[in-house]
Amino acid sequence: MGADQVKTDQSRKADAPKFSVIIPAYNSAATLVKAVESVIEQSWPANEIIVIDDGSTDNTLQVIRQFGDRIRLIQQANSGVSVARNRGADAATGDWLAFLDADDWYYPDRLRWHAEWITCDGSLDFLTGDYEYWSEDGSLTGTSMAMHASGCAMLEKADGAKKVVMDENDIEGFVADHFGDMHTLSVPRKTFQALGGYPPGFKVCEDFHFLARLCAVSRRVGVVCQPLAVYLIHGASATRSDPLKAQEYNLQALLDLKHLADDFPVPVKRAVMARLRTGRLNLAYALVKSGRKREALGTVLPSLVETPGWASYRNILSILIG
Repeated sequence: MGADQVKTDQSRKADAPKFSVIIPAYNSAATLVKAVESVIEQSWPANEIIVIDDGSTDNTLQVIRQFGDRIRLIQQANSGVSVARNRGADAATGDWLAFLDADDWYYPDRLRWHAEWITCDGSLDFLTGDYEYWSEDGSLTGTSMAMHASGCAMLEKADGAKKVVMDENDIEGFVADHFGDMHTLSVPRKTFQALGGYPPGFKVCEDFHFLARLCAVSRRVGVVCQPLAVYLIHGASATRSDPLKAQEYNLQALLDLKHLADDFPVPVKRAVMARLRTGRLNLAYALVKSGRKREALGTVLPSLVETPGWASYRNILSILIG
């Protein structure tokens, strides 16, 4: 290897992104080991792994401590997942952030796919990618990109390639029906902090709240068209243990986001309003199932003002006919 090649390799290494992987954990003793080990075993090593014990009452803390100095431990009183993630981001020393919930896991090349792309293309605002849904019995139930309209659009755009750039023409569809969840998101730490991180106080939809704000300031997004991680579907999740309450929380977050959307680019604002219309409808369906049809109708009626058009009328008709 010549001197010029050595110099080039050293320059690439110096410019390579350093990832801080942040894992919030609350009563996660049963699943945390697999999550942490999936980060430790990355083919592109994380700069650091930060686990935030969010006031667990089981033996999560003991599980965390068994990893010793391979992770950084932060303890806090139970404050919710947004506060935990933000606390980890504040403590991070890497220039890029990646996130993982304690019941999910990465595939071995999750960080490598993004790190090598960032090294070659410094114009990407953030990166995301496909992931798999697994049920508790260990069976694959689907992949995120194939199950979302925006994901299908990006797969078509990629035309068989393993990665594709999402530009301003694609972002509206992504916000309206996003396929890349929090655990496939890679974002510059400076961007995360400038946006204020995840919104505290919301038990559901906090990830979309941040994603919409991120998309509002982004123009080029890297998308890896193959699974980077696994999302485990289980009955104890917030959205499945109490579907009605989850839809109420979801709408609260979307209404908060609505007030911010006036400052978003028009395509992103349209997408947020489309999500709000869907959020109203989903809550209305949950209310109808609970025998609260009058409340359900009151939930969807504001859509006529917020997003006038056939879609809103159709939603109201669907509630009226039950």
